[in-house]
Amino acid sequence: MDAVDRPTFETNEARDVYQYVERHGTAARHRARAATELDTDEFREAVEHLLSKGYLADDGGTLSLALDVGSIETYENGSVTYTIRPARPDDFEGLVEAIRNVSDESTYVVAESVAEQLLYEDAITRHNTVQSRVFFVATVDDEVVGWCHLDLPQLDKLRETAQLTVGVVAEHRGQGIGSQLIERGIEWARANGYRKLYNSVPATMEGALAFLEAHGWNTEGIRRNHYTVGDAQVDEVMMAYTFD
Repeated sequence: MDAVDRPTFETNEARDVYQYVERHGTAARHRARAATELDTDEFREAVEHLLSKGYLADDGGTLSLALDVGSIETYENGSVTYTIRPARPDDFEGLVEAIRNVSDESTYVVAESVAEQLLYEDAITRHNTVQSRVFFVATVDDEVVGWCHLDLPQLDKLRETAQLTVGVVAEHRGQGIGSQLIERGIEWARANGYRKLYNSVPATMEGALAFLEAHGWNTEGIRRNHYTVGDAQVDEVMMAYTFD
């Protein structure tokens, strides 16, 4: 299933099973059946239907969303080898830690709100009739050291634009990881028909602004005194990447 396609359901049973799994990220089959209060045959038919449509995947009795968001790619930079790939459910704790690591050392307010949303919903990927959320992660020795997040509204009037956040923990900067992550997000959006990406950055994050500009982003506007950081009022710089 592509993250840009709205899920549709032929039966209420299939919808109920999908919505339960989608809200939880992953779900054991027996827990999903109990939560949806379906009998054994109804549940089996609903799951088989969702598997056949490519909506869900079943890994040894654990159901998860089957979103096709790309491949696993490995890069080398000097002595560092890192992988960039779609995030998996078992990346949850490492992903939240990486986002908090970056937002704690800076004023990356949008990233901080993404981490809080992940914790509130307890799921990495979302894909329903209202919103979709895709994460790519960078890992070194299986540890999450960076991310690229795309928030994809499903409302028709907003479906050609998406919010992107990107970050790399301090000890792994300067190795090309951030550049590969943002290019992965941009190319995914391009391939899926988006016309614009946007990101909001506090004006005090001069390094982040320079990074975005170096990758083709432009300032579209400034909201004065939008953030309160400590005792200071900080402007918000509204950045955008527009596809040709």
